[in-house]
Amino acid sequence: MAAILAALTGALAVQLLFVLWNRRYLVELGEPSRHRGGRQEAGGRNKKEAESRVGSARARARADIPLEGYKVMPSDISILVPARNEERNIGDCLQSLLALRGRPHEILVLDDHSEDGTASIVSRIAGDPESGVKLLQGGPLPEGWMGKSHACSQLAEAASGRWLLFVDADVRLGPDALEAAAAEASLQRSGLVSGFPRQETGGWMERLVVSMMMFTILIHLPLRLVSRSDDPRFAAANGAFIFVEARSYERMGGHGAVRESLLDDMDLIRQAKLRGEPVRLARIDRVASMRMYRSPGEVWSGYRKNLFPGLGRSLPLMGFVFIVYALLYLAPPAALLGGLAAWAVSGAAPLWLGWAASAAALGMAVKTAADLSSGLPAWYGMFVPASIVLTIFIGLDSARVHYAGSGYEWKGRRYA
Repeated sequence: MAAILAALTGALAVQLLFVLWNRRYLVELGEPSRHRGGRQEAGGRNKKEAESRVGSARARARADIPLEGYKVMPSDISILVPARNEERNIGDCLQSLLALRGRPHEILVLDDHSEDGTASIVSRIAGDPESGVKLLQGGPLPEGWMGKSHACSQLAEAASGRWLLFVDADVRLGPDALEAAAAEASLQRSGLVSGFPRQETGGWMERLVVSMMMFTILIHLPLRLVSRSDDPRFAAANGAFIFVEARSYERMGGHGAVRESLLDDMDLIRQAKLRGEPVRLARIDRVASMRMYRSPGEVWSGYRKNLFPGLGRSLPLMGFVFIVYALLYLAPPAALLGGLAAWAVSGAAPLWLGWAASAAALGMAVKTAADLSSGLPAWYGMFVPASIVLTIFIGLDSARVHYAGSGYEWKGRRYA
């Protein structure tokens, strides 16, 4: 037992060091840094290096963009909001957009056949000509399209800004968000940028499960390679905040290229990589926030539609990942509790109790480091065993729905 727990302690120590190293590459939106990623830094700061890539797909895609003096202003950015049954969110979302420093080129909201008061709320705000808000009515959902991808595609077709910022209706942008986005666009010059808004949570299910998003990215994915590698396997994005240069969006094929995907955000950034466009995952929790779900049922349904598809619908891969999670984050606290109980009964502490305590503490430290990188409270990390258990059960339910063939339901629609 001591040897097993010592090995788990060593693995968790390595995991913590990896997360701490990985966080360096989660750079604030719009901030220049040596950790941003080498490809987009070529614009304006290393002309010789950029010119040496003329033969690459990335260089060809950006050949019409000046290497120096490229500047994007807030007024160059179209803000695009797809909305379906969002009456509880859309008003506050639009108020945050109207409070931005720097006026966007336009704010377009597409009502995707909502069955509630979404359209009337948007229409009331758009009635003020000073708002710059325009309401669009979505067309019928074509065969083979996911609802959100179709809505985003229609929004992009209607937009006329140099850069397109897709935000979900449950996102609230801070006053400085548009200026930060413009600074980011000026640094990157083309391609796609995404990020994870700070997650506002209410109930315990939200705190335990929603906080796992950044955790799973930071423990698995080298963020350095999101920007510096063309390999589409190194990709991470959040559909709640997709910022893309308009011509890059066209070269990628837009949302039409990912029309059948439940994970449109991940597949969109992969398309960008495959087309040679620069991409980056930025830290945006200081300029954007959101509350995705408001009940345990919504949390469960939302993650159920994503978990198994996010693992490539591979049962062996999901089984492997969950076994590793259980060994690293469930076994040590279980051993610690068992050791403490044995100590209380026998009066003698097991020799391996120290290893169990060390491994359990390191597991909490890994989760805490991930939470702090996305603006979440540090104390969430204390409950990482509960977060892991819930994630495993939701993942198993996600696989069950897939193999049952009943499809995943979201926003009143059912998808295979």
